[in-house]
Amino acid sequence: MHRFHNTAFAIVALAAAALVVAACGRDNADLVQGKTLFVNHCGACHTLGRASTKGTQGPNLDDAFASARRDGMTSKTVEGVVLHQIGYPHRGSIMPAGLVKGTQATDVAAYVGHAAGVPGKDTGELAAAGQPKTSAKPAVAKNGKVTIPAVDGTAFQFTKATAKAGKVTFDMPNKSSIQHNIALKGINGAAGKVVPQGQTSTFTATVKPGKYTFYCQVPGHEQAGMKGTLTVK
Repeated sequence: MHRFHNTAFAIVALAAAALVVAACGRDNADLVQGKTLFVNHCGACHTLGRASTKGTQGPNLDDAFASARRDGMTSKTVEGVVLHQIGYPHRGSIMPAGLVKGTQATDVAAYVGHAAGVPGKDTGELAAAGQPKTSAKPAVAKNGKVTIPAVDGTAFQFTKATAKAGKVTFDMPNKSSIQHNIALKGINGAAGKVVPQGQTSTFTATVKPGKYTFYCQVPGHEQAGMKGTLTVK
């Protein structure tokens, strides 16, 4: 979900239609599945505190609904607004209609209805849902190559990497459902192509001793936390 109408008027205007849409939704929506899908498909573009996403291309969903919540908008109505936007993005939106569909769409909408503009943190099983499988260990270059996979949402599997000075190849197998690449700051041309799931972004660069930032160049992904530190010795 890349862009909602980002004014209070637009949210209120959608609320009436949302009551009808929400009435058609599932009362047994899977919030764990909804959060996981939100992180993987929407978190790169939207900030939502309870989901720990920090995307910047689309509206901050906490900010978008906080005022309406204070004025009495219910979670079910927020769910209806979101479900409508998933199915019918406004003209000029970079989000394709039906980014998620069917029960997946209602699960995502239900989770945003549960979380957007609500202070605090998720608990229990919901707290761990959608969190990328990252490693605290560094990726270590072997035979002049360092592999740093992209995993669910906007995250690299490793946030640290080490390599020896000289020519190094950087490989980023994309295991995420959205497009990513890998690039290195401070060296011209040190960037791989943006690739979809199942493909590998790769480049080779000559590095000197020091520290470098590797990151994803897709707009909003670095800001959402898709970056790390390479230490060259």
